[in-house]
Amino acid sequence: MVDRFLRYSLERNKPIRVLFSDTMKYKNITVVLMEGNQIAYLTAGRKRPLTTERENVLSAAYARGDDGDTLRHLMREMEGREAP
Repeated sequence: MVDRFLRYSLERNKPIRVLFSDTMKYKNITVVLMEGNQIAYLTAGRKRPLTTERENVLSAAYARGDDGDTLRHLMREMEGREAP
């Protein structure tokens, strides 16, 4: 399930909330690259990506305010409306 969230962030350029095993803290990240067992990600306020092993991510979920309904957002874009 964690891999699905990592791919969601990578493909949609959306932040996700992850729990890292080394700090046991949650962070909002945006995945910019997945290669083998390595992931590169950005956090808020950073311009350079950080890298970590895939095993260091214990859990992942949608970031606050994101419901994951990509079809609804796609329909808005096709109609030319702004998101609320």
